[in-house]
Amino acid sequence: RDKWIKANRRRSHTENQTLTIRRDRKATNMLFAALFLSALAMSDAFVAPAGRAFTKKGSSIAAQPKIAESILDLIGDTPLVKLSSKMLGDCKAEILCKLESSNPANSVKDRIALSMINEAEARGDIIPGKTVLVEPTSGNTGIGLAMVAASKGYKLVLTMPESMSMERRALLRAFGADLVLTQAAKGMGGAISKAEELATSYGTEGYMLQQFNNPDNPKIHRETTGPEIWNACDGKLDIFVGGVGTGGTITGCAQYLKPLNPAIQFIALEPVESPVMSGGKPGPHKIQGIGAGFIPGNCDTSLIDEVIQISGEDAMSTARELATKEGIFCGISSGCAVAAALRVGSRPENAGKRIVCVIPSFGERYLSTALFQPILDEVSAMKGVA
Repeated sequence: RDKWIKANRRRSHTENQTLTIRRDRKATNMLFAALFLSALAMSDAFVAPAGRAFTKKGSSIAAQPKIAESILDLIGDTPLVKLSSKMLGDCKAEILCKLESSNPANSVKDRIALSMINEAEARGDIIPGKTVLVEPTSGNTGIGLAMVAASKGYKLVLTMPESMSMERRALLRAFGADLVLTQAAKGMGGAISKAEELATSYGTEGYMLQQFNNPDNPKIHRETTGPEIWNACDGKLDIFVGGVGTGGTITGCAQYLKPLNPAIQFIALEPVESPVMSGGKPGPHKIQGIGAGFIPGNCDTSLIDEVIQISGEDAMSTARELATKEGIFCGISSGCAVAAALRVGSRPENAGKRIVCVIPSFGERYLSTALFQPILDEVSAMKGVA
């Protein structure tokens, strides 16, 4: 009996000790959590949620709001996705794709559309409901501008070469923009001339945003796209690959990233069929969105380390592969960017390096082009079965 009493006393003492330890641990954990949250609240690295949550002070990078006040609040902060071995093949580099197709109007041009209009408003150059915005476009900038103009209340008139896809035409009209087509043979030069003529015809109410020369174009990439890439990669990237349309994306990203790491290489892309940056002559090509036929004022060539030429066929075949192998549905210029990234990543000296390339736009607006024409023909010929 005495042994039983002693054993129970020992067990009770042990249980009490265990309970005390558990209480102490819980109290310690709660205290640590309170101190940690308090430190975060006082730190410059953290700001309590307000509008866009978890914004870092002094940074233009911001998380998407849970509930946006406007569609324009959802522009930017796009993700990076890594290509798998199915796409890489013998390429020994790591390739990350910046999915600008995730923007609200599905292209990188949403950024510059908002930037150019916001900055012009801030300067007092334009007024919603009064100013008529006029701009030449190959499609994506026009679509971005049409979205922003609709949201803010501007009349928008766009000029575009007739060679651009039917989806682009329809999207521009769906957003409420007026569209004037120019001759395909005259390229973007013809669209620019027509836009200048139209802007003049509107007198003091007409305003051309001039995406090819407007400094607010590279500015937004310097302030958002570049920092987003640096942040997502934790500063670890070796090569940036991007097509040149207006030159704003590659220039703005280089302006931000090169000072942080001068060793990062910036590789610009142009069509084989229109090798202007390489000193060749302009010509018709199939890579919509790049290769304007001239070197844009916004393209700072001093920041570019190399220019690579990609054929329209290579760009399209790579875009199709991205859809079937990676589930990345993108346009022709996106295929161009990945084709170039794979070529650069396959060089022996680039094994193990990290390459970031830009996916400028979503594939749905290219269904009527040569990119997906075989598929369109196939599904058009399909008949219902009993």
